[in-house]
Amino acid sequence: MSITFNFEDYFYPENDTIHDNHTPYVVDPKTSPCETRPLDPTPALVLCSILIIIFFLAIPGNLMVGWVIGTSRQALTPSDVYLFHLTIADGLMALTIPFWVAALVKGWIFGDFMCKFLNLIFEANFYTSILFLACISIDRYLVIVHAAESLRSRERMCSRILCAAVWAFGGALALPALFNDATKLEPDSKWMICSENFDIGRASSWRHFTRAFLHIFGFFLPLAVMITCYSITIARLLVTRGFRKHRAMKVILLVVIAFLLCWTPYHLTMMVDTALRADLILFDCAMRRSVNLALRVTNSVALLHSCINPVLYAFVGEKFRRNMMLVLQRKVRQERASGSKFSRSTSQTSDNNGAVL
Repeated sequence: MSITFNFEDYFYPENDTIHDNHTPYVVDPKTSPCETRPLDPTPALVLCSILIIIFFLAIPGNLMVGWVIGTSRQALTPSDVYLFHLTIADGLMALTIPFWVAALVKGWIFGDFMCKFLNLIFEANFYTSILFLACISIDRYLVIVHAAESLRSRERMCSRILCAAVWAFGGALALPALFNDATKLEPDSKWMICSENFDIGRASSWRHFTRAFLHIFGFFLPLAVMITCYSITIARLLVTRGFRKHRAMKVILLVVIAFLLCWTPYHLTMMVDTALRADLILFDCAMRRSVNLALRVTNSVALLHSCINPVLYAFVGEKFRRNMMLVLQRKVRQERASGSKFSRSTSQTSDNNGAVL
């Protein structure tokens, strides 16, 4: 993210009254513009390692979940549909990781178009991923608290309509990503960064507006929906008997805890950054650098959620494991059938060749 400074704001105010006496301006070191520079090699290497690990965990995990759900011969429930779209969103978000890794190592080398495009892809899937988590919590609440088997076909139709609405809404919320540009870190520097550049109106007003949407629709609203739905669901499960019900309650608690652990640090850091830019927190260069580093670290932690989702929503679930075994068994049978067909074809060919010879 870029920081815009007004150079005249960083002088002692009392110097304005003695300008006629030709007294030189004295720069306050506490409020002078911070030196902007790339990350030091050690934190950059650590962040690159974390992002690479997340990439190699998220892509196979989400592909496996999408493959099992997509090839299932059973009728998909609304939760299955939401989970399938969730894997698409998480997978697309993870596909942008190599570009951020390259940017940490060499700066932004992909130009303005890719700066806008990748941020648009990342933020659209960021919103849709979290909104689909809320959709799953609502569906589980309806299934456990308000079970109505007669409405299943209607719910399946509504779930697909809702998925299209979530994708459209996530794309609309991500449109401010088009304000990202590739710019030089310093005028005389060759190091490029991909950062926000609000060139219409007041940059601070645009930033506060877009970040309000980020916090509301990307954290507080989905979290409120998840806590409300899962609290009522857990209350219902507590009065029921059975191992499966209590195991479902354990999964629900893990879902909420994972969401909070991954996303809370990022949003808290974003709030501190916004308060620092709005002068609600006393400006300090050490604080500015710490917040910039914290934004990078917490963003990486938030991305970790994209490879946790397949584990929590799929591999932990008994239904998914059963469906995965069925898909694998069907695949093995198909391979054996094709292998036996190939062996019979080979034996017939050799018999014919023998007859000719």
